[in-house]
Amino acid sequence: MATERLGGALYVALSASAFGAMAIFARYAYGSGADVVAVLFLRFLIAALLMTGIMVATRRRWPSGRNLAILAAMGGIGYVGQSFSFFSALNYASAGLVALLLYLYPFLVTLLGAMFLRQRLTVLRVGAVLAALVGTVLTIGDGINGEPLGIALGVAAALIYSVYILVGSRVMASEAPLAAATVVMIAAAAVFGLLAAATAPAWPQGRAGWAAVGLIAVVSTVVAMVTFFAGMQKLGAADAATLSTLEPVVTFVLAAIFLGEEILPNQMLGGAIILGAVIWLARAHASAVAAPARTGGA
Repeated sequence: MATERLGGALYVALSASAFGAMAIFARYAYGSGADVVAVLFLRFLIAALLMTGIMVATRRRWPSGRNLAILAAMGGIGYVGQSFSFFSALNYASAGLVALLLYLYPFLVTLLGAMFLRQRLTVLRVGAVLAALVGTVLTIGDGINGEPLGIALGVAAALIYSVYILVGSRVMASEAPLAAATVVMIAAAAVFGLLAAATAPAWPQGRAGWAAVGLIAVVSTVVAMVTFFAGMQKLGAADAATLSTLEPVVTFVLAAIFLGEEILPNQMLGGAIILGAVIWLARAHASAVAAPARTGGA
């Protein structure tokens, strides 16, 4: 069991790193002239085509019945709703506040999982979630202000993503991560395709812009989503969500390396707290051989 949980933690760490890199890739994509709708549509379209090709070439089993419908809703409603809420919130609140509100989702996943899925609410789990939240506050830094509508939309993004994770954790008890992620991507691509057709988006210009979009699709979508599902399948929803708070740490480190942005002392402290919470949670569970192996996670 300890080996299985360690493998799950490594999957989630890889997922967080891949998701964390998306902000850097997006900066280059937007710099080439692309807008949000174009980037989101191309992100899921390229990912869906790639994953469908892998599914067909390897003759893997596709989800069916109720699970297929749930996964399609996760992509077409969950991912689209979360993205719409998040990017709309940026019009009414600072980026720091919106990001902070989004990272309420580990706390919400833990709380909602205990309320509706009867997952254990241990002192260790609560402590790790709160420590990760404090670290996130420090990592995101200053510029935390916004209008009530922006706050509401930011909380909505966190709540939608929390429900997405918890619903996925139930479905993934009987589905393979690769197949499940493919259905989610196809559904999201279909909905964003309709939005693109209705809004006439601005497409990326030049090789650098298209390369950035390709990296978002492959690294920050295919790799990120499949490894998150695989890690959640081994860890459960609450612990996977907590471990995924590594994402902002990866983002500010990559921003310093590739964009020349300064790493502030509060970000270093926040990153250290997040890393400490992640290591504490992973090691404590790995050593607790008597702890429950899985909570139906995705």
